[in-house]
Amino acid sequence: MNTFLLTIASPDGNAFDEQAATLTLRGVEGELAVMAGHVPFVTSVKAGDCTVELPDGTERVGYADGGILSVGKDRVTLLAGSFRWKE
Repeated sequence: MNTFLLTIASPDGNAFDEQAATLTLRGVEGELAVMAGHVPFVTSVKAGDCTVELPDGTERVGYADGGILSVGKDRVTLLAGSFRWKE
């Protein structure tokens, strides 16, 4: 399974900084999913759930209150005003 480095950060620090298989969240234009090799882009993110699929297939769900998503060639960064895991 292809992966990418995902960083989820807020003013409280990094909530996640590991390899991920997918990231699903709500952008300003609707729901979006990012996978390895995605075309680079930057977009605003609306408040809502963020689902991270790990390389082993397990999922973690968190909540971001909005922010900015930057997708690069091999790295994805979500900068949120606040972020918390639901577990």
